[in-house]
Amino acid sequence: MIEDIKAGMKHTRRIDIDESRIISHMDAELAVYSTPSMVEDIEMTCQEFIQRHLPGEQNTVGTHVAVDHMAPTPAGAWVEVSVEVTGVDGRMVTMEAVVTDAIEQVGRGKHNRFVVDNEKTRDRLIAKRKKIEGAG
Repeated sequence: MIEDIKAGMKHTRRIDIDESRIISHMDAELAVYSTPSMVEDIEMTCQEFIQRHLPGEQNTVGTHVAVDHMAPTPAGAWVEVSVEVTGVDGRMVTMEAVVTDAIEQVGRGKHNRFVVDNEKTRDRLIAKRKKIEGAG
């Protein structure tokens, strides 16, 4: 339940920097953890952590993300994404993240997620798809 989520709760997840998480526009020797992957890893770490505290008929959607990518992490290394709940306001959960590799902090960010009811979200999307089809 959303009531179970409190400021100060923390979670850390280790992630291997494999081929799917590296930039592809530079020489292979310069392959590093990409910023879009860092953003996704922060978002998914927050989502997975919050989901543990929600019933199956609820989930969360991201509403805001701000990330500073501060240092490179080479392909083949790992990072740890540590997230902390900094606030809960109704259905809005605010979190901060720190991303470190074996040597240093490589990123930090803030991420907001909103708790939604799956059935209501499904109904809204069905209605929107119908409107889009009618507008085409």
